[in-house]
Amino acid sequence: MLAQFGNFMLASSQPEAAGGSAGSQAAASGGSQEATQAFPLLPSWTPEPIQAFWQMLESHPMMVFFLIVLIGLVLAKLAQMIIHNGLARLTVKTATELDDRLIELLHRPVFQSVFLCALALATRTLGLPVGFTDNVVNILQSIVVFTWLFAGFPICRLALDFLGALRNRFQLVEERTIPLFEITMKLILFGGATYLLLMIWNIDATAWLASAGVVGIAVGFAAKDTLANLFAGFFIVADAPYKLGDFVVLTSGERGMVTNVGIRSTRLLTRDDIEITVPNALIANAKIINESGGPSEAERIRIKVGVAYGSDVDQVCQVLKQLASSHQHIYDEPAPRVRLRGFGASSLDFELLCWIDNPVLRGKLSHELYMEVYKTFGDLGIEIPFQQADLHIKEMPAWPTK
Repeated sequence: MLAQFGNFMLASSQPEAAGGSAGSQAAASGGSQEATQAFPLLPSWTPEPIQAFWQMLESHPMMVFFLIVLIGLVLAKLAQMIIHNGLARLTVKTATELDDRLIELLHRPVFQSVFLCALALATRTLGLPVGFTDNVVNILQSIVVFTWLFAGFPICRLALDFLGALRNRFQLVEERTIPLFEITMKLILFGGATYLLLMIWNIDATAWLASAGVVGIAVGFAAKDTLANLFAGFFIVADAPYKLGDFVVLTSGERGMVTNVGIRSTRLLTRDDIEITVPNALIANAKIINESGGPSEAERIRIKVGVAYGSDVDQVCQVLKQLASSHQHIYDEPAPRVRLRGFGASSLDFELLCWIDNPVLRGKLSHELYMEVYKTFGDLGIEIPFQQADLHIKEMPAWPTK
């Protein structure tokens, strides 16, 4: 659109016939450099009073320049007022603040676009050399493109927040996928702005695209690991096997809290306050255990206890349940349970199953429960056996004789 506007300005500024004031100005330049017409010719349907007034201004290009700039400034202010006052009245009735923020973001680019377009039109009325005028107009159009480019970034983020709020209609856009869509929309905006700039400056993009394809192939081979991590990061953000704050266990045995999910890597903070950086390509092809996943962050822990043969198994079950129920971090619902898992070599193997409210407390609570079990069993006389081996000698070997 901007390129078409520039071509229209250029076409309107060319003289329709030889001679006239434009011809005299070109002749005044000595013929060494072509000059633009003092101002665009009025269409034939323009009323005669306006044509007479315009002809009076023909000999004063600077006056025409300032008049067009003034009109552009008024139109820019008028457009800004329409957005601020007109649209603001419609957004008052809505409950969300997203539309109000959108109006605030549109103030500056709309004003600058209208004013710079008027300034580009006014520049063509000064009768300057064609090359200089075209460069000035192209610069003004480029500024308009950059204005909308930088305004488009927060507008895209605002649109994603709005779509994320409508979870019933747009379930794909949610908190975990917003970064992925935001990066994609930024790339689209940057690519569109680059294409418009090439059109404005009349640069053939075919050679650029061909060169970019060759360079892309070379970069793909040279940075295949980086690209693998990059694409894996997109899939992780979209699939969301974990989120910030989750406790995960990797196949290599590392366990920690997810502190950052980046495009290239994921960082984990272990219980030893050691940060582990794992490339996304490894995580995408590995088995991840998310201890914080599921409907809630609650986690079930298992306390294995062995008692001597001949112990009162009903008493053992009752004592273990009471110990778990009396702890402040153990859930009452689901209630703690005790199961006899098997007959060991020297003990009856029981297992206490109870739910805790946070995976980060698993080590601490297991320690406290084991301590309570040992003390309570000692007070009640319930024996916790240890593994031992008895050696039975059936026959003593004869001592060797000389």
